[in-house]
Amino acid sequence: MATEPVEPAWLNDDARVSLDELAALSGLTDAALRELVDYGVLHPVDAAEAQWTFSARWVVVARTACRLRNDFELDLNALALTLSFLDRIRDLEAQLRSANAQLPRRHY
Repeated sequence: MATEPVEPAWLNDDARVSLDELAALSGLTDAALRELVDYGVLHPVDAAEAQWTFSARWVVVARTACRLRNDFELDLNALALTLSFLDRIRDLEAQLRSANAQLPRRHY
């Protein structure tokens, strides 16, 4: 069984993906992605545009959403809440690392 070569891509704020590409890369449907946008979990570059595009960094969030939905059988409302909690946890961990970096080192 031969596999197709995959073109690597950087998932940063500069790269853009369409709604269809995000659906294909994440495993979620267009409708589910639209609902996650409505819940404020995903953010298109310009929500006023007819064809939404997303920063490529949202691919990771959408893949996480798909995995959580499949593993725990979450509906989209619970999924949105879970993703917002995970985002908050990441923010708090970053703040904690920053605060710890400012403390003087103890030498025993």
